[in-house]
Amino acid sequence: MTFRPDLVPLTGELSAVSGVVEAVSRAGGRSLLVGGCVRDALMGRTPKDIDIEVYGLAPHALEKALRTRFEINTVGRSFGVYKIRGADIDVSLPRRESKRGEGHTGFLVEGDPFMPLAEASARRDFTVNAIYWDPATGELLDPHGGVLDLEARVLRHTSAAFSEDPLRVLRAMQFLARFEFSPAPETVALCSHIRPEGLSAERVFDEWSKLLLKGVKPSSGLAFLRDCGWVRHYPELLALIGVEQDPEWHPEGDVWNHTLHCLDAFAHARTGDAWEDLVVGFAVLCHDFGKAVTTRKEKDGRWHAYGHEAAGEPIARAFLERMTRHKDLVDSVLPLVVCHMMPLALWRDKAGAASIRRLARRVGRIDRLVRVDDADRRGRPPLDPGDSPQGAWLLARAEELRVKDGAPRRLVLGRHLIALGYKPGPEFTAVLDEAYEAQLDGDFHDEAAGIAWLKERMERPRP
Repeated sequence: MTFRPDLVPLTGELSAVSGVVEAVSRAGGRSLLVGGCVRDALMGRTPKDIDIEVYGLAPHALEKALRTRFEINTVGRSFGVYKIRGADIDVSLPRRESKRGEGHTGFLVEGDPFMPLAEASARRDFTVNAIYWDPATGELLDPHGGVLDLEARVLRHTSAAFSEDPLRVLRAMQFLARFEFSPAPETVALCSHIRPEGLSAERVFDEWSKLLLKGVKPSSGLAFLRDCGWVRHYPELLALIGVEQDPEWHPEGDVWNHTLHCLDAFAHARTGDAWEDLVVGFAVLCHDFGKAVTTRKEKDGRWHAYGHEAAGEPIARAFLERMTRHKDLVDSVLPLVVCHMMPLALWRDKAGAASIRRLARRVGRIDRLVRVDDADRRGRPPLDPGDSPQGAWLLARAEELRVKDGAPRRLVLGRHLIALGYKPGPEFTAVLDEAYEAQLDGDFHDEAAGIAWLKERMERPRP
């Protein structure tokens, strides 16, 4: 495997990298590229962010050298980290970390520009992220065998210090999914003894988001959580393991296996819109949580999970609210969980416009629901369901009714009621809701017709 520095210019950062190297060299220091940018270049990928570690310069000397060429952001100065403004480049000193408290942030961090490379590299998480490249000489420095692990597509921890930061277990989860690596057995064993103490919900959510937004094969990440035992920290997922399904419809096995296959199907059909992919990804992850509490072998001798859609809502809510306070996300995911069987049901019944409008009101975006349904259908190998007839039908009807990507807009508003003599009060909401229901039923389709409906309602005799 040969390092490809020709990929660095594609990031648009070549001149800035050269400027950093030159400024550091003139001040008597040495610049080494390290981490994801080296890993990605070795894999033939275009690096996005550049990390440069500087040896041989005290912090004040490094800052002075950088300021001769760049404007810098010193928000990380206390940790020996400087950001080049206008470029995706972080310049840092080798750091010594001492564990002083719980969790991901429980470290005392001190920059040490004279730290030996072997010691500095040992603090990095994985061997593939501990490969250095000297842009001045072209020398590749690989103190932990990261190049061999890249070639073998193995994710291996760099040193025993890995266990001091529990967030790294979740980093392993999303790395395995993104790069389709296999975890080294000793890394699996080490992670099995790490507890998720002191982790903030935000950092946990970050790693799960990367799994869903960047994972080529999310099932690899979840399989790792099972193998190292961390799935026990996510009881909603643990509960899916061993939950039986009817083999005629689910030859892939239990609900756990089905969920993993569904996630891989979702990953192959991501749109690139981060928000939409995150909502749909979490909905796919959570869609069958209710089967853990509803699955029974019925009198026909087959496994059924009647009502699992609704039963999954509180379970999915608990799972999501432990890792994020993002109410919009939770509120967008849960209706997709509850309604994930509706595309099939409406298609079978050839449901009318009112049902489709009401579905749009409930889930917000029918196109999201169709994506969840498609992943659900494709998560049943070796069955090949082909293109979804219910999805195509529902999307076409939703497009026709102009509710594919949003709930029907209310046509009758409070100002219309006031104009007709209604006084604001308790009746207001009831009338507006009644008008909206009539709109969903198709009693009127535009504002003028809605006002006419209101006038006719006013003329009706009231009980």
